[in-house]
Amino acid sequence: MIKDNTVAAQKDFDKAVRFMDNAKKELKLARKNGEEFQDVKHMQVACGTAYLAVLKAVDGIFILRNIPKPKKKGSIEYYQDGLSRIDKKMLSSLNMAYQILHLDGYYNGYNDAITILRGFEKADFIILKLKQAL
Repeated sequence: MIKDNTVAAQKDFDKAVRFMDNAKKELKLARKNGEEFQDVKHMQVACGTAYLAVLKAVDGIFILRNIPKPKKKGSIEYYQDGLSRIDKKMLSSLNMAYQILHLDGYYNGYNDAITILRGFEKADFIILKLKQAL
């Protein structure tokens, strides 16, 4: 069972890394001009993809910790509740990634480069946590 969990978590890690690589490529297409991204559409796609990478990484962490999958798919509360029992710093990073990448960047098209890049840092932090757990 432990080996199966590690294999499943590794698959989630690989997906998270692939998603994050794609998000960073997409963010380059958004062309940063000073403190803002010029092409909001590319920035929104980048933010949405980076947020999906965060969720994949947390899924992998939950597999390793034997936290069951949610009944309601895509619920941020599931991720917040699970991380609140594991690691408060990771929970804080998830909350920031949710706000910056998902709500501000993806939904609202907020294109402040400093803020969006901070969201990407939080995503990288969570993915790194999964890598360390493997």
